[in-house]
Formats: sequence, structure tokens, C-alpha cells
Amino acid sequence: MRGPFRIEGHAIASEDGMIADSTGLMPNSLKFPSDQKAYETALDGASALVNGHLSYEWQANSPARKRLVVTRRVAGLAPDPGNPNARLWNPAGASFDDACASLGVRSGTVAVIGGTFVFSLFLTIGYDAFHLSHAPGVRLAGGLPVFREQADGRSPEAVLAGAGLAAGPARAFADGVTMVEWTRAP
Repeated sequence: MRGPFRIEGHAIASEDGMIADSTGLMPNSLKFPSDQKAYETALDGASALVNGHLSYEWQANSPARKRLVVTRRVAGLAPDPGNPNARLWNPAGASFDDACASLGVRSGTVAVIGGTFVFSLFLTIGYDAFHLSHAPGVRLAGGLPVFREQADGRSPEAVLAGAGLAAGPARAFADGVTMVEWTRAP
């Protein structure tokens, strides 16, 4: 745990390690009922979410979830004009702890849900766990990778291992999706 927070990443990637197509949006080909259900359950248990301006989970509980929207449009922290449960957060101008405090969140699980910049940001802050799912048969040539660090050809798994996380056993879902929880050694 990082201080009072447990930081968990959540992503589903194509076979070639992409989380979005070339437009920056998640295509329907990456949406599987089994993964969506596991994802929604995890987010329902989180104290807060962190996402970029294009990442949003679009579920019934989404508007009620406390969240930090990572952006360079503000100097540090600002209310999100479109969501009273959200704050706009520029990590260059405010600490992660201050950002969480602005939501009234001082402990608990923080779920990091993307995109690429946000996933890479938390490699530095420190993940306690990263839930990486893979979509069978999906390739997104020219898409956006899970991590910026994949620019040198590394897989998301290699990036996670390089950040000190170790893979647990693969969990297979009926629709062919596999999920591996990567965790930091205690």
C-alpha cells in the first residue's frame, strides 16, 4: 500500500497490447461481458477512480463514483464542472494525496482506469496491483498501448515486471478473456 491507499490498475488490452484504437477510444471489440462484470465489481468497491479525459466506464454507477480526471487544463486541482463527484487533477501542480483529499478520500482502494498517460503515471506513484485482461482475437494496429513505456516494443507484461510487479495465475473467463493480477511483493 502507498500510505493509506491501495492502488489498483484495471485494463483490458488487445493481443498486441493496445487499450484503444487510433482515435484514442476503446472499440467495442475490447468489450466482453465477463471482463465488464469483473471491472464493474472492482470499481464498485473502490473509494475513488483515476482516469484521463477520454477514459470513462459508462456504467449505471459511474456518476456516483468519486474520481480524479487527470488533465493539463488546470494548474493543480479544480472542480469538474460536469460532475460534482469529480476533480480535475494536474499531477504537475498537486500531489496525489492532495488530490484524493480534495474528494474527501483519505484511505481505501484507488482504481486507476486509464488511459495510457495515467497508467504510466501510476507506475511511478506505485501500483499495489494491476488487473490486466486480454481480449482474444483482437488486434489494434496503430492503437494506443496500455503504457507509454511500450514504445520500445515491450509488452504490457514486461512493463509491469520492470516496475516490480509479479504475475499471479491467469483467470480464464467463458468468453475467452484472460485476466492476470500483477502484484507487488509485500
